[in-house]
Amino acid sequence: MMKLYIYEHCPFCTRARMIVGFKRLPVRLEVIMEGDADTPTRLIGKKAVPILQKEDGSHIGESLDIVRYLDGIGPPALVAPQNRALDAWVKEAWPTALKLFIPRFVHGQFAEIATPTAREAYRRREEQAFGDLEVLREQTPKLAAEMQPLLDALAPLVADRATLGINDITLWPVLRSLSIVQQIAFPPQVLGYMQRLSASCNVPLLFGQAA
Repeated sequence: MMKLYIYEHCPFCTRARMIVGFKRLPVRLEVIMEGDADTPTRLIGKKAVPILQKEDGSHIGESLDIVRYLDGIGPPALVAPQNRALDAWVKEAWPTALKLFIPRFVHGQFAEIATPTAREAYRRREEQAFGDLEVLREQTPKLAAEMQPLLDALAPLVADRATLGINDITLWPVLRSLSIVQQIAFPPQVLGYMQRLSASCNVPLLFGQAA
C-alpha cells in the first residue's frame, strides 16, 4: 500500500490528501512529527512534506507532483480546465492568509505538534519566518479586513463550480486554513464550496478549532 507522509495542518499536504480522498485511493496517512528531520531527509533528502511512498518503494516529494501522479491512477478526477482567475486569487490572497492562520496553527490540535517539544519546534520554525506570532496575531482585525473583500470577490468564481480541476487543489487548502480564523466571515457561496469539497475529499475543515 502507498503511504502519504503529512502534517495535518499543512496546506500543501492538504493538496495531496484531497486527491486521495476524491479518488478513494488506498493510501495510508503517516504523520511526521514537527522537529523530526530524519524521516523526510531519509526519504527525499530534505525536511519537507508531503511525501508519497509509491508501491515500488520510491518517493515523490512535491505536492502537485504527488497530485498529478495519483490522479493518473485510473480515470482522472481533475478534468476542469485551468482557471486563471482562481490562480490569480490564490496568489493575491496567500500572503495575507498566511499571517492569519500561522499564529493559530501553533495552538492547534494537530498530531504533528501533539507534544510540547514538537509544538515548540513548530513555533520556532514559524517565528524565523514571521517574527513573534503573538504580535502577528494582534494584527488579526487589520488582516481580516484585508481578506474580506478578497473572499467576497471569490464568491462568484466558486458559486457554481461543479467540476474538479487543479485549481480546487490549490484553492481549497487556503480556505481550509482560513477556517481556523474566527474573525473571517465566509460568503455563503464560498462556505458552500468549502463544505462540498470537504465532504467529497474527506478532509475536515478547521471551524471547530477557530480562534
